[in-house]
Amino acid sequence: MAIATPPTMAKSLGFLALIGVIGAVALAAFAYVGGWFSPARIGGDTMANALQTNGGVYPGFRRAHAKGVCVSGRFEANGAGVPLSRASLFRQGTVPVVGRFSTGGGNPFATDGRNVFHAMALRFSLPGREEWRMALDHTPIFPVSTAADFVALQLATTPDPATGKPDPAKAGPYLASHPETRAFLDYLKTMPLPSSFANGTYHSIDAFRFIDAAGGSRIVRWQMEPETPFAALDKATLDKQPVDFLLDDAVTRLRQGPLRWHMVVTLAAPGDVTNNATIVWPENRRKIDVGTLILDRAATEEAGNCRDFNFDPLILPAGVAGSDDPLLAARSAAYSASFRRRAHEGPRISALSGGELMPKGAAK
Repeated sequence: MAIATPPTMAKSLGFLALIGVIGAVALAAFAYVGGWFSPARIGGDTMANALQTNGGVYPGFRRAHAKGVCVSGRFEANGAGVPLSRASLFRQGTVPVVGRFSTGGGNPFATDGRNVFHAMALRFSLPGREEWRMALDHTPIFPVSTAADFVALQLATTPDPATGKPDPAKAGPYLASHPETRAFLDYLKTMPLPSSFANGTYHSIDAFRFIDAAGGSRIVRWQMEPETPFAALDKATLDKQPVDFLLDDAVTRLRQGPLRWHMVVTLAAPGDVTNNATIVWPENRRKIDVGTLILDRAATEEAGNCRDFNFDPLILPAGVAGSDDPLLAARSAAYSASFRRRAHEGPRISALSGGELMPKGAAK
């Protein structure tokens, strides 16, 4: 004989079932992001492990771009970005910025005299407690297009303890099967290296979507173009440079006065590749200057307000979204894994010392 369920009990059971469904969906999403459903899916911890295998473990530091200096200032929007996106950053006015200059690699005490990425990371504090975080490199292309290739590259180029250089028996086959990585390495080898953080152009690397007030969207990339005239380092003398010459140069310049970059947005044209960060767009694409980044202060990792930020490129305001580029999710996952690890390990003393590195005559 069936037993009737009172209406109140039925409602309670239904509510509990709904909670169960919501919990299951949340757990499934967490598992998907973590890579539990498929061994082929690369999670953030796998990428962080690969970085540690290649570059070593330095507790308390970022797993990539470990060596850096904090900077701060403001962004002055000129209003030209308003038709492109409803993001509040583009409304004419000023917002505060905290950022970081860094060099590539996981060793926070490595010499600056290496032919590696120079990077700029930024955190814009927007009205309504919104944020926009950017992680930009001085190269317009990236060496890989997927998380799997990123992990494979790190493992293939891990230095041999006997020589301190990658094993050709591992690196050779990888490069032979990844012409895009070979092209990037050739680019890095032949293109001029900026002599300073101040005169480098920094690129978004990945494509993003801007959404305007009417709901229309467009695919874009952007770059920070310096007002400081470009000058190239002599790569033949890199190994003779002082250990911290790039960071020291940035601090010295900021003591002398503010540094400026223009945020220039590039609009994709039909047919442009949007899901592969190893492919650069043609130079004739439409470009729009949407405002000026002004940095006027530097600080050490200890004293500055950047060490404990995760510059995840998918922390975006309303009006900006990720594209179909799979590298975006991979970068976000890797940054998150790195942040969790160094937060658990606790902070360490960085390469630079001296606390707040203020401009001459500035008031605290």
